[in-house]
Order: sequence, then C-alpha cells, then structure tokens
Amino acid sequence: MASSFSASWLRGDPRALEFLSDRFRHGAARAEAVAAAASRPMDPAIHDVLVARNARLAPSPARQRNQELLARPGTTAVVTGQQVGLFLGPLFTVYKAASAIVAARALAEETGRPCVPVFWLQTEDHDLPEIDHCFVPRSAGGPLRMALEHPDAATSRVPVAHRHLGPGITHALAALRAELSGNPHAEEHLALLERSYRPEATLADAFAEVLSALFADEGLVFLDPRDPRLAPFAAPIHRRAIEEAAPICSKLAERGHALAQASFSEQVHIRPGSPLNFFSPDGLDGARYRLDPSTTPGTWSLVGHPQGASVTTAELLSWLEREPLRFTTSALLRPILQDSWLPTAAYVGGPGEIAYFAQLAPLYAHVGLPMPLIVPRARFRVIDDRVRRLLDKLGLSPDDANAPRDELLARLAVRDAGEALETPEAVEARLLSTFSSELARLGERMAAFDPTLAQAISRTDKTVRRGVSRLVARYGRSMTQRDQTTLERVERLRAWLAPDGAPQERIYSLPYYASRLGSHAFTRLVLESCEPFSGNLKDLKP
Repeated sequence: MASSFSASWLRGDPRALEFLSDRFRHGAARAEAVAAAASRPMDPAIHDVLVARNARLAPSPARQRNQELLARPGTTAVVTGQQVGLFLGPLFTVYKAASAIVAARALAEETGRPCVPVFWLQTEDHDLPEIDHCFVPRSAGGPLRMALEHPDAATSRVPVAHRHLGPGITHALAALRAELSGNPHAEEHLALLERSYRPEATLADAFAEVLSALFADEGLVFLDPRDPRLAPFAAPIHRRAIEEAAPICSKLAERGHALAQASFSEQVHIRPGSPLNFFSPDGLDGARYRLDPSTTPGTWSLVGHPQGASVTTAELLSWLEREPLRFTTSALLRPILQDSWLPTAAYVGGPGEIAYFAQLAPLYAHVGLPMPLIVPRARFRVIDDRVRRLLDKLGLSPDDANAPRDELLARLAVRDAGEALETPEAVEARLLSTFSSELARLGERMAAFDPTLAQAISRTDKTVRRGVSRLVARYGRSMTQRDQTTLERVERLRAWLAPDGAPQERIYSLPYYASRLGSHAFTRLVLESCEPFSGNLKDLKP
C-alpha cells in the first residue's frame, strides 16, 4: 500500500525529502528563496490587471499598500489558492489564507524584504460537483448540506469562472438562515454572505468578496487566472506545454516511477505524451477537454468529447495566438503559470498540493524556474463550548473522537463498568489463547502417526476462530448499546470533530463558526493561532 506523501514529508521521512525539500523549516533556506524571488519582479502589465481585479472588491487600505509593494522591484509573494467553493468551501480555505498572511509577515521580518500574501482563485477547473455545496454542523442529527442544485453539475465541463450561482443560492441561503438564526452573530455573517452570494454573481466573485472582507485588514491580494486580460501572458506557458509535451511527460513519468519505488503514489496521474493543459474548442466559456496524442502524428484527441473530436497541433497553436483564453491549466501546470507571473518565495498548500509538488521538480527544471518554498498550511480543530461540554461529560480528549465508533463505545463501557467488563479484544484473546495452544499440542502429538489429521485441525481452527469472532462482535455490539445516553453523546462528539471519520476542517464550512463567534473574531483567532512554517495540528478553543 502506498504511503501518504504529505504525512511522511511532515514527519521528516528521508524517503519523502528526496522528492521535496523541507527548506521551509530552515531560516537560511527561507532567506535564499526570498532572495531568488526578489530577483524576478512582477511584469507591470500583469500587475495592472491584478490591480484592476482587486478594485472590484470593497476598499482596503492594507490591500492597496500590498498592491503598491508588488509593483516595486524586490518585493516577494507568499501564494496560496483554492477552488472557489460555496460559502468559501471547507474551513481549510480560511486556514490557508491565514497561513499565507502569517508566513508573508514572518518572511518580511526575517529578511527585511517586503512580502505580500496573494490568493490564487482557482477558477479554471470544471469540477462543479466538488464546490457547489457545503456543510455546517447541527446540534442534533447529521451535518446540514446546502447546494446550488445546478441540473448539469455532474456533466458540466465549463471552467467554474463562467458559472453563475443561479436561483439555487436563494434556497441555500434560506436553509442556512433557518439553521443558524439563533446564534449570537448569525445576522452579521449572513448579511455578509447575502451581499455577495446573489443569483447573478459568479462563484468566483462571491468567493473573493467574502474572503477579501474577512482579511481586509491583512491586505490579502487576489489573482484570477481566468481574467481575459491575463490570457496573453499565459500563452507562452501553454505553447511550451503543447510543443514539448513528450519530453515533459517523459520526465514526469520517471518521477512518478521513482515515487512508486519509494512506496508513494502519484497525486496527479501522468497520461503518456499528453500536454498539461486543457482546450475549449467551442469558445472561451465552453467545455474544456484534455488532449491525448492520437494515432495520427500531429493530431490530438479531445478526451471525453461527445463526438470524439480531434484537433491538430497547427490548429491549437493558431487558436492560442488568436484566443488564448480557450486554454486552461491542469493541476501540474498551474504552479508554473503562477510562478511565471508572481515573485513567489513560498507556496502554502494542503496535503494534496504537497503531494503533487513532489512530482514537480522535473517540470520546474525543464522550464527554468526555481521552485518556491513549499509550506504546509495551518491545521486546526475547533473546540467550542458545545464540544467542550460533550468532552467533559464523556471524560474524553479531542483525539479520542478519531477512534472508530464501536471501539470508543466499548472503551467507555469498560471504563464505566470498572472491572466487571472486559474489552472485546481482551475477551477474544482469552478465549482463543487456551484453545490455540491445546490445538497446537494435539497437532504435534498426532503428526507422527496420522499426518492427515493436520487438515482436520486446520479446519477446526478456522471454524472456531470464526465462531469466536462472531460471538465477540455480538458482545461488542451489546456493550455499545448498553448506555443510550453515552451512545448519543459519542455520536454527537464524532459529528462535531470527525464527521464521517474525516477531519472537521475538510468537511465543515465557516458559517456555523462565524455565526457563533463572529466573522472577524473567528478570523482573528485563526490568525493569532497560526504558527508560520509549522503544519502541526492545533486546537482552537474560543
């Protein structure tokens, strides 16, 4: 089984460090990365587009200052980004933005060079079902799911930059208001969402408006790669991706093989000979398709096209010259585009991004760009008053909620019953211990004069083990159902901290926490709790 690259990397596993350096941990390496980024000033024309895009947001003196800094030679950037999910998507979106802000401050203080936090709005993807919904916890029952309910969400291949929220947003906001209206800061946060999330707005615009409001005082700057004015600056990257697809894929495939040899898997699959970009044959806001080399030289198949269409290299390059916005990046090409436009000293990423940066060293080398520092985003678990009360009543720690449900219930049953009950594991071990040793002794005595008895002994062993396993499972279920109050509390605790067994930050969205604590109070708590260049899981205890 392949290991988790990001977990191994954060632990400092030498196998992982062979593929991605942990330079972010070392002050001298951070200074080198900042110096390298400072030598690559931002193109004034790209800066003009960035300023125009940010002018659409509510005014922020701090953002204005940071934009001015980006125009000056020697300024660097700490970049992060995320798909533009409904109501900001999972909580880790806020944690990413805060991590970039805190890392930029730290690098500026360490090096004396100005460093600006930049949020890359990932609007080129077409994975609408990944971002058209969000969840908030409820005091009873499972999470509340809100979605835009676009009828074509599952089949749409249009970049999400061109998707409007539509009438579904009205129903989503109503469901959110009905669930959260009793919380002390609900009105303030819901008003912020309702100003931005309007049927006629795009997912990207609403996302940027809310996130920029939360971090207005910190001057977070936004960049949208689907801005039509940026398309000509992306064209050279797309041209290289097409013209040099074979050598690029060959190098990335070698990297993937080396990762596999080290027991890691590729985060992004490499398709042999395929460019790392997508093409929209039907227009700037049309469906996007990956390109695969066809059997005819100089021709590419449009993967997933309903008519099985193809396009020649000459046609692609002609479109690239005339309408470069028809081209979009894949996950592996996006960092190259980002670091061609920005003086990136560091990129703040989550576990998945860390894993695909492990694949990217050959591509950075191929295009002649230095790879920035890769910095793990902050990871948090919110322990609010409701969670604290449950933990106190159950006598558990937050980490206990990560245990499998039945295991946790059995442990509580044993603890509460004192010595009267054994754990299912202890019962199974005790029942099998004597049986196994006696059966083995019988087998040794009989082997000399009846070798055929070995098969019967083996069958008996398997039969008894299956029977004991069924008995112990029933015993465990009886223990878990013994105390209905405890059962309900454990279910609620796991729903708050580990919904469906996943980290809280990957499932739940901001609205619940902002409505309980206040939008800016929660943001401030996250910022104050961020440790630059750490990546350790911390508990937030408002």
